[in-house]
Amino acid sequence: MTAAIDSSPEGFRNVSLADEEAVKEILTTAVKNLWEAVNTLTRLRPSRLERYRVAIFGSARAGPGTFVYDEVKRAAAAFTAMGCDIVTGGGPGLMQAANEGAARVGDGNQSVGIRVELPFEQETNPFVEQVFTHKTFFSRLHHFVIASDAFVVAPGGIGTVLETFMIWQLLQVRCVQDVPLILVGPMWRDLVEWARTSMLDSRLHMASPKDLDIPRCVETADEAIVLVREAHTRWRERQAHQPEHHETRIAE
Repeated sequence: MTAAIDSSPEGFRNVSLADEEAVKEILTTAVKNLWEAVNTLTRLRPSRLERYRVAIFGSARAGPGTFVYDEVKRAAAAFTAMGCDIVTGGGPGLMQAANEGAARVGDGNQSVGIRVELPFEQETNPFVEQVFTHKTFFSRLHHFVIASDAFVVAPGGIGTVLETFMIWQLLQVRCVQDVPLILVGPMWRDLVEWARTSMLDSRLHMASPKDLDIPRCVETADEAIVLVREAHTRWRERQAHQPEHHETRIAE
């Protein structure tokens, strides 16, 4: 029989670790209360943001001197020159390329790294100006969502696919709104076409056609720069008409 635990100040009592059922009940209650607190805190949003923030996802394995590294660096520099902050995972590869591109321009904008503790890829790249470290992928991905106004996805591996599909799904269910998801390179166009062919199968519809139109697939960094510039311009226009409050990106 489960021991009853009275959590009121009058009924509070210590529980011995030998009482396994009571310990389980305390832990279960504590975890539920913790999640409730986290869910409540995630409703908080900045009232106004001074700069547009572009998150750039991509492979940690693509090194300096490769074509894709140089293109990501160039794109990040272009975004920074527009007045945007750059947000990455803070690690090596294309994350470093993006932070390096931002650092080359500077101009008062921030180059942010949101990293997660791993048994490898531990070092934050030297071009990150502000770093946040998470214990779990879940909190890290949520941080990306609340910290970014646009997502640009360069070629990458499984981690990049995970990040991309999470943002895609949040846009699909409208938990995130008015945030562009820009996929750069042929690998993403092929992936979206696979999804379109497989999920819109006439025998079993597993998605809506409009869901497959959410990502904007482009071939080059220049095309991504154009799309971000357009989104940034719309954001600035909204800011100009809302001097007191920034438009909420995430629906409550």
